[in-house]
Amino acid sequence: MDPCPFCRIIEGSAPAVWVEREEHAVAFAPLPDSSLAPGHTLVVPVEHTRDLLSAGPVALAATTALAQRVARAMRGALGATGTVLLQASGADAGQSVAHLHVHVVPCWPDDGTTHWPSPPSAHRFDGDPHAALAEMFE
Repeated sequence: MDPCPFCRIIEGSAPAVWVEREEHAVAFAPLPDSSLAPGHTLVVPVEHTRDLLSAGPVALAATTALAQRVARAMRGALGATGTVLLQASGADAGQSVAHLHVHVVPCWPDDGTTHWPSPPSAHRFDGDPHAALAEMFE
């Protein structure tokens, strides 16, 4: 099995354009051909964890906190007027690297793009999906 590409970046055996490195999370530029906007940044926990569902509280908190700081930096350094956080967990959601990561994408009024899913899912659920979710917490 190939080693995790994000783990290779974190350990220094693969190159990266670093934005920030912290004890529990790091931020770096995506590959140039996958960048969605100037300054698009990936935020990744240092600890290898496959996705949102398997992340421990430290990795999740550090990743989320760093994503917030990256978004603030985008506003200050790039003049971004908004940001979009994109996170996919599982192949059916579009996750392509099996290491939890959050895309922080800066936005401006003249973007001419949206990062909101369209069209909405065609999947149908019998019953009230929010009631089914609420039952999981009882």
